[in-house]
Formats: sequence, C-alpha cells, structure tokens
Amino acid sequence: MAPGTRAARRAVTVIFFLNGALIGSWAARIPAVKEDLGLGEAELGVALGLVALGALVAMPVSGWLSARGGSRRTTRLAFVGFCVTLPLPALAPAYALLLPAALLLGVGNGSLDVAMNAHGVAVERRHERPILSSFHAAFSCGALAGAGMSALAAARGLDVRWHLLAAAALALPAGLVACRALLPADADHAGEEAGPLLARPPRALWAVGAIGFCALVCEGATADWSAVYVRESLDTQAGIAALAFAAFSATMTLGRLAGDRLTSAWGAEALVRRGGLLSAAALGAALLIGRPAAAIAGFALLGFGIAAMVPVVFRAAAEVDGVAPGVGIAAASTMGYFGFLVAPPVIGGVAELTSLPFALGLLVLLGLVMAALAPRVRPRSAGQAALTLGAPAPSVSAR
Repeated sequence: MAPGTRAARRAVTVIFFLNGALIGSWAARIPAVKEDLGLGEAELGVALGLVALGALVAMPVSGWLSARGGSRRTTRLAFVGFCVTLPLPALAPAYALLLPAALLLGVGNGSLDVAMNAHGVAVERRHERPILSSFHAAFSCGALAGAGMSALAAARGLDVRWHLLAAAALALPAGLVACRALLPADADHAGEEAGPLLARPPRALWAVGAIGFCALVCEGATADWSAVYVRESLDTQAGIAALAFAAFSATMTLGRLAGDRLTSAWGAEALVRRGGLLSAAALGAALLIGRPAAAIAGFALLGFGIAAMVPVVFRAAAEVDGVAPGVGIAAASTMGYFGFLVAPPVIGGVAELTSLPFALGLLVLLGLVMAALAPRVRPRSAGQAALTLGAPAPSVSAR
C-alpha cells in the first residue's frame, strides 16, 4: 500500500473524530444555550428543527460538489464551514438570531457528513479490506470525548460561548493539517458525469437508502425513548433507565470497531441480514419479557445489530450504477438522516394512541425490513466483492 494511501486513511480518521467531538460538544451544551436565552421547549424544538433542515438541504449539494470537483476540496471547505458555524448558536444574543445560526450549523454539519464519507469510500477503494466502519467508530469515539469534555466544562461553569469557540478553534487547525494528506481531487472526481444537482435517484439507490432509513429510525427512537420506556413503562429508577441508552451507545461503538472485520468475514449482504435479524429478535424478546434487565440487554444488542449498517449503506450507495459516488452517498445519507429525525415524533405519536411498548415494536419490524433488503447491498463490481469478502482487491495506483 502506498504511503499516501495510509496517510489519507489517518487523515479521514482525524476528520471523523473531530466531527464527532464537535457534535458531542454542541449536543452536551444545548441546555446551556436554552438557559442563556430563556427558551421554552417549543422554541428550542424549532431551533433544533432548523439544524436538521439545514443538514437535509446541504447533503445533496455537498454530494454533488464532491462528485463534480472531488471530495478532497469539499471535505476541506465543509470542515472549515462547520468549525465556523459551530459556536454561532451559542453566540446568538436573541432567539431571532439563534434561528439562522442553527440553520447554518446544520448546513455545515450536513455538508461535512457527506463529503467526509465520500472521501472515506475513495480511500477504502485503495485498501485490500473494508475500513469504512472504522471511520464511523472514530466519529463515535470523538462524540464520547466531546460530550465528556463538555460535561467537565459545564461542571466548572465555563461559559458555553467560550467553550464552543475554543473547541472550534482547536479543531480547525488540526483538521486543516489532516486535510493536507487527503487523496488528490481526481481520486473520485466525476466531472460532468456527476449529472444535474436535482435528479431522481434510480430504484436501486432507493432500496439501499431504505436500509439506512430503517437503521437510523432505530437509532433516533432509541436515543429519545429507550430511557423513557425503562423508566416509565417498566417502572424503574432513573439511574437504571439511563443504562438503556448507555448500553446502546457502547455496543454501537464496539460494533463499528468490529464492523470492518465482520464485513470481510461475512460480506455486506450477510452482515445486514444478520444485523437486522439480531436487532429484531433482541428488541422483540426484550419487549415481550418486559423487565429492566431484558430491556437494557435488548437495546444493547439492537445497537450492535445496526452499528455497521450505515457504513455498509454508504459503500453500496457509492457503487450504484449511473450515479457518482458522492451523489449516491448524499442520497442515502439524506434518507437516513430523515429517518433519524422523524423517528422520535412518530414513536411518540403511536405511543400516545396505543402504548410505548407497542410503538417500540415498530423497530422490530424495521429490523426485519433491513434483513429482507440485505441483497440490495450486494457488491456490484468484482473489486468491491473482493474487498467486502476480505480477498485482495484489484490494485489501484496511488498518486
């Protein structure tokens, strides 16, 4: 393997880690922003909704730009943009200014999410085995580190404005140095073949994106409702209830660390099928048993089952015929992120009409849907098939 390829892998790992660390820092300090501006629940909800809206709008544009000019340039620009926009919500002196700041933060994060994943796929293609899941593991580790540092900052009473400014200021030079080692622009440059910015994705891409949608519905629902289910539906202590999402997060990280090895050993199709079945069986059994210990174990196994889904989906989206890799990843990412956003209110609405255990049972069905759609991530090229099954991939010259 060429030294440039190794350096590019380290660079992408750094970018993923920094992105996770900054996201973790922002998420952990949202209560401070709410308190500083005296926001109500509804007002905060609107602001967070604009973060999501900004990401959804930016993702297709970032994918198209990555395809047209190469993901190296888009990753670098998006990283700078994300660092610049991260402290803006904390710096907003009034609610009226918080709203555009939140929208810009979403644009920055959504752009970087697609661009760095597109470059991750380009780097993976130069390796002899899957590595995309390791990048997502770096993101998870970064998010844990960022959240942990934010907890310390909050405990010491550090003003949220100075905290997020410092986090962005420290991350920016580190990320820019890392970007210097990314692959050259022509590594995944599609030029005119990228097609128009707005185009209907082919049917194969819809199916691949549906797997990401299901996985991120499960993730979003678990983030918002797992602790509520254990605390209220199972009538247990708050400390024990918090273990449900903690266990889910821990196994998600472990699953991403193991995801590349499992992809090499089993292949992408078998990994998605087994992950979907494990998720459905574990959560279904936990809901039927109805005990706190079973619920914590069920959410933990759910996290492990879906941990590698997103890397597999992005890899498959980059291989869809007739679609540039960056555009394919953007489409799959947008569908998945939409699932993450709609999951909490949908689960809440169904729970209001029926019960929370019944609503969480929908995640069991989504696990089965992922298993049924597993053939859609089957490698479409000989090189990709060799990569996902652990065989040496065709050599690619590194510049």
